Amino acid sequence: MTEQEALLRKISASSFCALDLHLYLDSHPGDCEAAAKLDEARRETQALTAKYEAAYGPLNDNQRKTSRWAWITNPWPWDV
Repeated sequence: MTEQEALLRKISASSFCALDLHLYLDSHPGDCEAAAKLDEARRETQALTAKYEAAYGPLNDNQRKTSRWAWITNPWPWDV
């Protein structure tokens, strides 16, 4: 396995962890420990992605900085 492939696997694992924690927090919003782990997983994913992009170029084209609650803010699509 090349260094590039190893880095991609780390990014994939960290990203999956963040997604899984995000889904868990949708049904357990008061779990502060899980929220802290989500923040840690997001920071790790960002750091790994930055390292990858510095060495191998852009990973994707949809890097957005939003709150994890942004999807529930008003107005809803059918309200406009």
